Amino acid sequence: MKIFYTDHFVLPLPEGHRFPMRKYSLLREAVQTLVPNALVEAPAATDDELCLAHDASYIERMSEGTLSAQEIRQIGFPWSPQMAERARRSTGATVAALKSALEQGCSINLAGGTHHAFADHGEGFCCYNDAAVAARVAQRDCKIQRVLICDLDVHQGNGTASIFAGDDSVFTFSMHGEKNYPVHKARSSLDVELADGCDDDTYQAALSDHLPRIIEQFKPQAMIYLAGADPFEGDRLGRLKLSKAGLAARDRFVFETARDNALPVAVTMAGGYANEVADIVDIHFNTVLNALQTFQPANL
Repeated sequence: MKIFYTDHFVLPLPEGHRFPMRKYSLLREAVQTLVPNALVEAPAATDDELCLAHDASYIERMSEGTLSAQEIRQIGFPWSPQMAERARRSTGATVAALKSALEQGCSINLAGGTHHAFADHGEGFCCYNDAAVAARVAQRDCKIQRVLICDLDVHQGNGTASIFAGDDSVFTFSMHGEKNYPVHKARSSLDVELADGCDDDTYQAALSDHLPRIIEQFKPQAMIYLAGADPFEGDRLGRLKLSKAGLAARDRFVFETARDNALPVAVTMAGGYANEVADIVDIHFNTVLNALQTFQPANL
């Protein structure tokens, strides 16, 4: 299993910024102690790849630093050359992970899940939509037609839903907080809206009800899984009440369902905003561990 990392492409942020950038290096360090030989530096997504899901003019503004002040506010990060490079690397990691998963069954991006990025602009700490780009590259280069994007971040993947609106070749499945960001949600292929305070059992029942049915009916040839850490009960922005054990059960269910259906899966980490960065890293690490235990138990 290949595990792609991008943490050494650092996005410089002002002191006190609420995005937990440290989680990426801490996660890679933890994974390195478990499977050091699996780690691979992420390639940068090319203009050609990005253009499959994004407007060329937006890519140019991102690359050259000519975003408007409003565009920068929507993204939530100050522009810098390092920001533009990291966005390409994070997207390239999911492209590479999906290609690798199609060969090996499962692969992981230790970043990614930037599902608030639209074709022509970014939002909510998301510059490029890595899942959308990866799905389009796989359709073009890997002779597959149908891709399932299983988005279990606590926030709706509005950018992903918008990019694939009216496209029956990509099924966008989002389970998210009903009253959480974004205020104005796009329409996914299937949106499952969860009430504030949703617990482990309620969440798992909804996931168990919907995911197998989607796979049975849509018959995807690959899946991109956004394994958000932000449904966690200790998340500052989540509003749900899942425990770490509940999130681990979620991951196991997704991976076992994919394995049992011979469905290749590329995994991205998506969001996480717990007060303690260690909690975010722990949740993401358990996602990686569960993937390895499901797809490559002999290597542990």
